Amino acid sequence: MDLSPYRIAVIDDSQTVRAAANVVLARAGATVVEAQDGYDGLAVVVAQRPDLVLVDIMMPRLDGLQLTALLRGHAEFAQLPVLLVSSKDSLFDQARGRLSGADGYLIKPFSAEELLAAVGAALIRPPRAGSEPQRENSADYPVDNPTASPAQ
Repeated sequence: MDLSPYRIAVIDDSQTVRAAANVVLARAGATVVEAQDGYDGLAVVVAQRPDLVLVDIMMPRLDGLQLTALLRGHAEFAQLPVLLVSSKDSLFDQARGRLSGADGYLIKPFSAEELLAAVGAALIRPPRAGSEPQRENSADYPVDNPTASPAQ
């Protein structure tokens, strides 16, 4: 799989997971940007404009479900493919991930093949139907306080 045209954000509080994903994605040609939690990940997404976000669910400050919901509520990021990553493997957790707006759910530990397959599928998916973002541009986005409303 050739990922050379793509920039992928890997957001995980585990340096080991970030490094492993970085190696796999970079070998496939992707440009990889990283963040260690959802709050920093939000800033990376706003600044770097990745083509796909790979985000852990359980992180400090802002978890992956919250980050996904924030991205889905913003016009510029409503269609951005998001893959959730978690060691939680129950159907309930996977359903919560989908309900947050994620395009896929990878269970840790995952293989290089599983990662590349999920990334490939997310990158070719059709645009999200019925998406109604709440904000118009990044100037309205509360990067300093990702959980704040635009008026705060």
